[in-house]
Amino acid sequence: MRTRMLALTSAACGAALLGAAALPASATGTGNGQEPETAGTTAVEGRATAAELLAEVRGCARISKGAYRTDSGSPKATVPVCDTTDAVFWKADMDIDCDGRRTRACNRKTDPYFLPETAFQSSRGEPLDSAVLPHVVVPGPGKVWDYRKSGLTGGSVVAVVYRDRVRYGVIGDTGPTGIIGEASYAMAKALGIDPDPSTGGAESGVTYIAFKNSRVSPIESRERARSRGAALAREFVGR
Repeated sequence: MRTRMLALTSAACGAALLGAAALPASATGTGNGQEPETAGTTAVEGRATAAELLAEVRGCARISKGAYRTDSGSPKATVPVCDTTDAVFWKADMDIDCDGRRTRACNRKTDPYFLPETAFQSSRGEPLDSAVLPHVVVPGPGKVWDYRKSGLTGGSVVAVVYRDRVRYGVIGDTGPTGIIGEASYAMAKALGIDPDPSTGGAESGVTYIAFKNSRVSPIESRERARSRGAALAREFVGR
């Protein structure tokens, strides 16, 4: 399902060439990186549910100048980026980003378009670990939309909703300027989506809500993204 021919050139131009090592998992958060369950209709520990978040993004005040394709081979551009006071959002598919640190899950054997770098780096100046860090890919700045003008940057917090699940991560990489709908191996796995970089992903039904001016540091801290995301989501749904 995943077509990233355009991503190869875009990411190579947009990211600094760095070494392939990255922080160990123990430095990026607690435990094994798995997110706690968040039901779609029942609040868990005061968290915003999937249903509540989706209710806030039913309409679209378009901020993008046009729309994006979901894959390089898509015949039409159908996905706009929509604006709210506190966030921007888009509804698309999910392709799997495995770029960054080489791991058993993410390497040239598992991903033919693998690149050993990400547009944004860890606090040590190293590529992010897509197999461990839940993160989202945004289109590189272009004529359709420039994420930087929406108060977003590397480390900005994103809530991703799929079916009845809500997971929090950060903006960790950039992709082609005309394509949207991509997240890391770790984000897909946390959402119950097949994370295989060659054959996995979701064809549709994924909502990405990126909170403005919400950068967390260090970018590789899963716990900070989780706690900040949960707080921002509660504000977003008004509770």
